[in-house]
Amino acid sequence: MSAQHTDLLIVGAGPAGMAAAVTARRHGLTVRVLDDQPAPGGQIWRAVEAVATTPRLTRLGEAYRAGVERAAAFRACGALYEAQSQLWQMEPGFRAFLTRQGKASSVTAGAVILATGAQERPVPFPGWTLPGVLTVGAAQILLKTADSVPDRPVWIAGCGPLPLLYMTQLLAAGGKIAGFLDTTPRGRLGAALRHLPQAMGRAGDLFKGLSWSLALRRAGFPIVRHVAELRAEGAGRLEQLVYRTQDGRETRVPAEVLLVHEGVVPSIHAPLALGCDVRWDARQHCQVPVLDGWGETSQANVFVAGDGAGIGGAEAAEPRGRLAALRIAARLGRLGEDVAEAAAGTERAALSRALALRPFLDALYAPRPEVFAPADETLVCRCEEVTAGELRARAAQGRPGPNQLKAFTRAGMGPCQGRQCGYTMAHIVAAVQQRPVADVGFYRIRPPLKPVTLGELASLEAQEPAA
Repeated sequence: MSAQHTDLLIVGAGPAGMAAAVTARRHGLTVRVLDDQPAPGGQIWRAVEAVATTPRLTRLGEAYRAGVERAAAFRACGALYEAQSQLWQMEPGFRAFLTRQGKASSVTAGAVILATGAQERPVPFPGWTLPGVLTVGAAQILLKTADSVPDRPVWIAGCGPLPLLYMTQLLAAGGKIAGFLDTTPRGRLGAALRHLPQAMGRAGDLFKGLSWSLALRRAGFPIVRHVAELRAEGAGRLEQLVYRTQDGRETRVPAEVLLVHEGVVPSIHAPLALGCDVRWDARQHCQVPVLDGWGETSQANVFVAGDGAGIGGAEAAEPRGRLAALRIAARLGRLGEDVAEAAAGTERAALSRALALRPFLDALYAPRPEVFAPADETLVCRCEEVTAGELRARAAQGRPGPNQLKAFTRAGMGPCQGRQCGYTMAHIVAAVQQRPVADVGFYRIRPPLKPVTLGELASLEAQEPAA
């Protein structure tokens, strides 16, 4: 067997990928983990090893501190960890192509776990591409990796737990907040309360969110409820922020930094590239892979774990990773089916507990309609500079789908491969053609999944043995 072959290839070293690797190694599988980050942890535990010995560890919160132990267990499990490796193609069978340190290579595997996590939901609005406009997730990355705190007060607009968490972390780090524009529409709490009995299984998390909200109120910065529309303005960079609330009031304020967030969606490009079936999740307003009870996709021996399987957070990601690893170990003969089923029962119970709060959060923080209906002049595909108006005009000409629109407008052909415009495009098509967004679908994903240079491709040819 080639030295480049492994029983299990895991893509991503966040909570799911690390848990899967530890479990697979415990049952004797050879494991290779590809990760595009410089150290394990994923987004939630990003840079946790570097932060572990600094005062930042305490102020980033208890959930972040849990990553120290997880990263140590992963490092010690014996998996081959290849940091700063970008997967750009996966062939059935399985052969994965990656780049690392400027060189391309390929590896083969008996089974694959895609633990590529989630991304922030794209939120196109007028001026969103101006310098000074960032996502909350990007700002949190800077805080975790570089202890970077904006030197001027920041405006934060959006909804969900992440803005609340980031604001508490930012204040603890000495940052200042100009104001919070809460985009949660009026009436959402009533819709969420019907899920409260189930959510009480996570009463601690509910209390944590409430404590964040109360602490932010005491901090004294303005909190504006029911914000429906945003507009960023400035000559070359953000200078002013205009917002309108649901009751029609419009306000203009000076601003130098605006952080936005409207939830997260699973990263589905790798499953789509492998031909895995996906379905529309109306509760989370996104596409998710079709999975069985072990996390296996419609393609045999391809598993998805973590937030890539559906948004659930770190506590759901870990049992999902372990479930996938257990199934693969049993399939490869390293674990009896009965033993795997017994262990799976424990993991499924943990997963169920971890997901108890999701229906409440999904109902409370469902994206507002304006997220998916930007004004005509708004850039939707920032890679190819395609506006919402252009997509609407093309969508009205016959009944084109996502891939026809890609050909007509080049939307989705840039370096991000539709990660930033795919969902907005789908909603625009659905609205123009008066059909459910679930019927529209997504772009067809083609290699490379990430940009790869000609030099990197040439290095791959030099490494491949002659046929």
